[in-house]
Amino acid sequence: MKRNKKWRNIVIGGLALLVLLGVLEYKGIIWHNSIFANGYEVKGLDVSHYQGEINWQQIKAAGKYEFMFVKATEGKDYTDEWFEANWQGAREQRFLTGAYHFFTTKSTGEEQAAHFIKTVPNEQDSLPPVIDLEISLDHDQAGVHKELKALADDMEAHYGKKPILYVTYDTYHTYIEDVSAFAPYEIWIRDIVKQPKLGERGWQFWQYHNRGHVAGIDMYVDINVFQGSRAAFLTQFSATPSMLLAD
Repeated sequence: MKRNKKWRNIVIGGLALLVLLGVLEYKGIIWHNSIFANGYEVKGLDVSHYQGEINWQQIKAAGKYEFMFVKATEGKDYTDEWFEANWQGAREQRFLTGAYHFFTTKSTGEEQAAHFIKTVPNEQDSLPPVIDLEISLDHDQAGVHKELKALADDMEAHYGKKPILYVTYDTYHTYIEDVSAFAPYEIWIRDIVKQPKLGERGWQFWQYHNRGHVAGIDMYVDINVFQGSRAAFLTQFSATPSMLLAD
């Protein structure tokens, strides 16, 4: 009888621990994917109006993050209300900063590029522009390819940098994977469950956390890593490496 009671207590204790861990992960206080991300030297955030007002000085003081991607535009006419403040705030704190555009199928690639170019400054030391491809999977593939490539071409022509494609596994496999026109583009992959795998094709950035707690931001925030060393990151992206090395 005593042995049965002991095992029952162990089972109840184990279940209680699992529930506690589940709650902590749901709230982003712990994150199992952090184990896989720990091996990468360079981390950064992506932010939008969802995070509200950000204390960029506080983020910088923590010394944990080196790059920021800021939402700028969506479609042909939406501009994120916090874009200008976030862009300026990140750059003033000497984070290497880039902007991203949320691609839609409701306007042409040329129209979307014109809106992004009108909104985002052309700064030599900024990260390449990013195209966020999170559309549904039932669109005409040829139509998506045409407008996405037009958007990417116009961005590259204006900024002198080939855009990065932010994808989920679904949008990658549906619209990007087997299309030769998109083979030269770097991939930023979302995988909040495990370390990402894209077959033979590698990735450049990985969003591994979508419920991050960061001092200076009151809401959850996405956390990312760069695939490569810090030296490689600086060599590839920083026109002025001392910008990130400075205190």
